[in-house]
Amino acid sequence: MTLADEILKLKKEKNAIILAHNYQRDDVQDIADYIGDSIELSRKAMEEKEAKMIVFSAVDFMAESAAILNPDKKVLLPMLGARCPMAQMLTVEEIRRWKVHYPLAPVVLYVNTLATAKAYCDICCTSANAVEVIASLDADTVLFGPDRNLAEYVQRKTGKTVIPIPEWGFCPTHLLFQPEDVQILKMQCPEAKVMVHPECTFEMQKEADFVGSTSQMCRYAKECDAETFIVGTEEGILHRLRKENPQKKFLLAYEEAVCPTMKLNTLDRLYSALKEEKYVVTVPEPIAKQARKALERMFELK
Repeated sequence: MTLADEILKLKKEKNAIILAHNYQRDDVQDIADYIGDSIELSRKAMEEKEAKMIVFSAVDFMAESAAILNPDKKVLLPMLGARCPMAQMLTVEEIRRWKVHYPLAPVVLYVNTLATAKAYCDICCTSANAVEVIASLDADTVLFGPDRNLAEYVQRKTGKTVIPIPEWGFCPTHLLFQPEDVQILKMQCPEAKVMVHPECTFEMQKEADFVGSTSQMCRYAKECDAETFIVGTEEGILHRLRKENPQKKFLLAYEEAVCPTMKLNTLDRLYSALKEEKYVVTVPEPIAKQARKALERMFELK
């Protein structure tokens, strides 16, 4: 019996579901029940009424969100060290500091934040719905954290004043993408369409035919008539794109764009997590209650 077979056997015995983010290793994606972005996956977990356990193969803030939205299920993160560096950049103290300067500005937090931070915001958003969320608010000035590039993208789209907190929050992986790399690939494949994540810099976004979240990129690739795509996001998404569009070609804009913490989840660690039921993700109820309000308010917009 292969390791994958052992995992599937354990999953059935424990009435569990396996969720894998688009940036996970290929073999982890292949064994997952659902693949998607963080909130897509949390929605799936909420819809799975019969499952008693969720194995969330991703990073800390995603597993926290799943635990917050699914308090009746045991949520496991296969590797404790799988921490999103950008999520660590925004602290409660930072939010409080900016609220002193802008007491009337609503706080909108990207889901790529820890639960402790979410408990201090008015509403959450994803990279897919950030523009809609901020446009829906009755305020001209908004505090937004933690990604500066996404904040600037939303400001351009909505015309509102979007103040990034912290001032220079960023995703280390998306900062690796540079416009020169796209320009070189376009010389080789002039017909290629360029799609990039809004966590990339404005200079990168200017090179793109399409800017969107990972789930939006997957839809764009399916619906677009182009045969070749240059992709500006973490390399894990290429596996899904190629599986869903076998007749199309996908080129990573920068070959070394790998999120090391996303890749900490392996089949071995997935097996261990299921067998030993570790590591259980828990969020203190006072924090979970407040963070749940911010997440549910976001869902109400859709």
